[in-house]
Amino acid sequence: MRRALAAVHAAGVPAAFAEVRDGGRTWSGAAGTADLSTARPAKPDMRHRVGSITKSFVATTVLQLVAEGKVGLDDPIGRHLPELVPGELGQQVTVRMLLNHTSGIGNYTDALLGSLAGVISVGSTSYAPEELVRIGLSLPVTGAPGEGHSYSNTGYILAGLLIEKVTGNDAAAEITRRIIRPLRLTSTYFPGDDPKIRVPHAGAHFALLGVRDFATYQMSWAWMAGELISTPADLDTFYRALLGGKLLPPAQLAQMRTTVPMDPAQPEVGGYGLGLYWNATPCGPAWGHDGGVVGQITLSLHAPDGSRQLSLATNLSHYQLGVPELHPIDAAWLGFAVTGLCPGATAQRAAAPPRLPLPGALPVPAG
Repeated sequence: MRRALAAVHAAGVPAAFAEVRDGGRTWSGAAGTADLSTARPAKPDMRHRVGSITKSFVATTVLQLVAEGKVGLDDPIGRHLPELVPGELGQQVTVRMLLNHTSGIGNYTDALLGSLAGVISVGSTSYAPEELVRIGLSLPVTGAPGEGHSYSNTGYILAGLLIEKVTGNDAAAEITRRIIRPLRLTSTYFPGDDPKIRVPHAGAHFALLGVRDFATYQMSWAWMAGELISTPADLDTFYRALLGGKLLPPAQLAQMRTTVPMDPAQPEVGGYGLGLYWNATPCGPAWGHDGGVVGQITLSLHAPDGSRQLSLATNLSHYQLGVPELHPIDAAWLGFAVTGLCPGATAQRAAAPPRLPLPGALPVPAG
């Protein structure tokens, strides 16, 4: 594991840090420099913006509300938020479609982060969730509601507003009360309007803008689609509890793991459920999520029962520049993931190449 993690750093990221669990055994490690301005060494317990992994926490909370009879997965979102999604669209798009990205609603971050100027400006701008929804709804639809998977952060902003409407509480506070506090995830929190990450934390380096550190960055633009801060250890604890049935009744966990193909042309690659996806690996499907924000990338994948776990964080993003070939960082990233999730799987790799999310695959802003 140490060699595999060092290879991620050697491939070009300033730092990589991770935790791997196998039953009752835990390994954690770090390689490289936490931020380029101070040359602080990376440590395994550093806090990190985990981006879209937030969606697993949001979806779990919605499914708890489903289990309590307070909302239905097939409720039209217009029933709960008619002022935001009115008319025919509000009646066609269901809660389930928001959570599995089949709503067809445009992805608001395509508009906010579509240029380098946008990347810089959103980090000092405060957005209301309703404003993010309006941006998403103003974009062209990606398909008819329920037609197919098309990733949209807008759906999770609506899911956060749904939590608030149904419970009468702030979405971050409700998720903290239901999940973060009971699991004692002491390094996991929603920063709200605070642009800083509580120490210890890694830096955040955006490859197209050199050594600049984006760790201090306003995250209201991501809200319930990607605001969460956590650590590899806390993520492993969360997903083990989730996949082990400690956070949801069996019926709701089964719904969460009911997936649609992420790529209809290659359904064997992986499927997206409700804030949770599976990816093919040499040792079978791995469940979890990844997350990418400006300067920080996270991957958290787990055996179906949560017995074997891997969470990996790096502090460099957007280095691929649209080149279709596998970047050396991506190759090392895959190598670490396979080493951690599939020990002894070397002989299987040729027959079953890993199909995992790649940090270099993040869209590169133009201009």
